[in-house]
Amino acid sequence: MIGIIIILAISWLLLFLIEKKSILSLGILPIIKRLKEFLIGFLITAILCAIVQYTESLLKSSTWVSNETITPLIILKSFWWDLKSVLTEELIFRGAILYILIQKIGTNKAILISAITFGIYHWFSFGVLGNILAMALVFLGTGVMGYAWAWAFAKTKSIMLPLGLHLGWNFIHNTIFSKGPLGELVLIAQGGNELSGWISLLNFVLGLVFVPILILIYVKYFVPEEK
Repeated sequence: MIGIIIILAISWLLLFLIEKKSILSLGILPIIKRLKEFLIGFLITAILCAIVQYTESLLKSSTWVSNETITPLIILKSFWWDLKSVLTEELIFRGAILYILIQKIGTNKAILISAITFGIYHWFSFGVLGNILAMALVFLGTGVMGYAWAWAFAKTKSIMLPLGLHLGWNFIHNTIFSKGPLGELVLIAQGGNELSGWISLLNFVLGLVFVPILILIYVKYFVPEEK
């Protein structure tokens, strides 16, 4: 939490020194409108993530079972962890720096820079540095997703829609389907076979390529541009 407070302070300082703006320029207001954008984004990626996970279980012939030891408090703590990690990334990649870049060099270039840096960042967070094929696939998937979220920021003039899109995916992936670093949480995969060959590649492409493309389509055609 201290890290988020520091990032917020630095963001506010950058916005004030460079653009003479406050942190509110990241689109926190009006509350009802921004909360609606956040919830829509959350639901879209939550549904997409659930589809991807169940598709993977079909390919593996595995099943999902409820974790009998899970409690509401554990879920709440996991959600809080997801929220902090997502908010940190959003403030860095779709926050003050992106806002300033849009003002200085234009929307298209700013979004591209944000997407490229987001893709490179995931080489380190996914631990694939040195594996050329994995680096290419991770850069493609997370870069396109980062492009879509940055575009959502530019069109809505707010961090709330990309925050919702990001959190919806991470919460369902990490907490509901136990795919994150926190271990077994709400649902646990049982049985099935390890994927290999083209089936493994298909599953990888579904999550890291097909989903980002769907988000891009949503942002392009269904997100109104705020003037």
